[in-house]
Amino acid sequence: MKLDHSFAEELTSLASEVKPIKLLNSHLVAFNHELANELGLPIQWQEEALLFAALYSQEGTLNQRPIAQKYGGHQFGHWNPELGDGRGLLLAETCDQYNNRWDLHLKGAGPTPYSRFADGRAVLRSTIREYLASEALHYLGIPTSRALCLITSDEPVYREKQERAAKMIRVCQSHLRFGHFEYFFHSKQPQKLQSLFDYCFKYHFAECAQSAHPYQAMFEKIVQDTAKLIAKWQAFGFNHGVMNTDNMSIHGITFDYGPYAFLDDFEPTFICNHSDPQGRYSFDSQPGIGLWNLNALAQSFTPYLEIEQIKQVLNSYEATLLKEYSTLMHHKLGLIASDKNRETNSNLINTWLEMLAAERKDYSVAFRQLCEFDILGGNQKLREQFINRDRFDKWAKQYAFALQNQGTIQTQRQTQMYQYNPHVVLRNYLAQQVIDQAEEGNFEMFHQFIAALKKPYQEIKEYQKFSAPPPDWGKKLEISCSS
Repeated sequence: MKLDHSFAEELTSLASEVKPIKLLNSHLVAFNHELANELGLPIQWQEEALLFAALYSQEGTLNQRPIAQKYGGHQFGHWNPELGDGRGLLLAETCDQYNNRWDLHLKGAGPTPYSRFADGRAVLRSTIREYLASEALHYLGIPTSRALCLITSDEPVYREKQERAAKMIRVCQSHLRFGHFEYFFHSKQPQKLQSLFDYCFKYHFAECAQSAHPYQAMFEKIVQDTAKLIAKWQAFGFNHGVMNTDNMSIHGITFDYGPYAFLDDFEPTFICNHSDPQGRYSFDSQPGIGLWNLNALAQSFTPYLEIEQIKQVLNSYEATLLKEYSTLMHHKLGLIASDKNRETNSNLINTWLEMLAAERKDYSVAFRQLCEFDILGGNQKLREQFINRDRFDKWAKQYAFALQNQGTIQTQRQTQMYQYNPHVVLRNYLAQQVIDQAEEGNFEMFHQFIAALKKPYQEIKEYQKFSAPPPDWGKKLEISCSS
């Protein structure tokens, strides 16, 4: 394994060298063996003493040139140039067997020049939530950063109350955000903006660099990847909660987990972040905010592209998102798309969602139950879930007709639907139970939940407790940005 430090060496104006500070009585409580194997990382790192030596010793492989990155960002629509890695450090970069680049990033490392008087720590609560979410989304097939390991401690930190500090090593293609580009554009530093683009073409957008119009190709790739990502969020009922531009990755991955939530009762206007009373980042606002953020990023491309070129690229966002979303929803309902049935299928999908919203049905459970739909009738169990039986009967008749017309073998269609409608999703009330136990030093439920989230489409007896819809007290738990 070879570790690089290209960001630290080639983008010095965006980096501040900072050494990580060890936590009081640190312990390695989780290590992602599958991810380590995929990336070809040293097997020795699963041993606490050897991992800590790599992180903290003077000769440690992960402690040679750790840096905090500088960036800005639009936070709840307002430009803020005073942002950066306030508690995270880019430790190094590595390449897997396919020559794909990956960042190794330590979250909760301690104060940096961008901490803004904060302690530079992450709390155990938020660290567990990010670990759970990144694994959950990955195994659902949604692009995301990943968690390599979780480190706990006895060090107290203070947020709304006293909590325990923790750390995690996060892995993703890079930690470059929309806010990196925005910072150099708005601070009127064209040479440094150019250096950032050059770096991206060299390491992350090499194919775009070969294009006749490299900047346009790069912007198109970011727009397309972002649109496809948000379409997946909408199809699987995931609410990110804080889509500030400093939380948006240029790689189109889910990034910087805060007050996220998977939908319980289907409420399109659901807000998972109690710090967002106006609902800027509500579930149904995410597609529009994605485009808003891309418009903000687009300003950084104005030195290189004509306005009409930028508009042309941005205009592709909606069509890409709708196409990806439609494809996923067809899969979730077992429908086969064609020009002949496009309108009929769209109406079936939209009416199904309207029925779920009208009666506040559990989003994931309802879709999983739909996998059992019988075109010959006898759908009493599903029918009894709805108060408005007449509306359900009318829809079910149309749905059965559409399924029959497309000629799919029923067992085959049901099997395919099970592969797009998870049995296990990450519920906030379950995550809170994991956190409560972990704060007492018990990580048994954490490991069980991770194991269940790795097989979200399978019904496994020992993981049944993770598949039930939440009790009333477990719905709409208030989640804050504090971490």
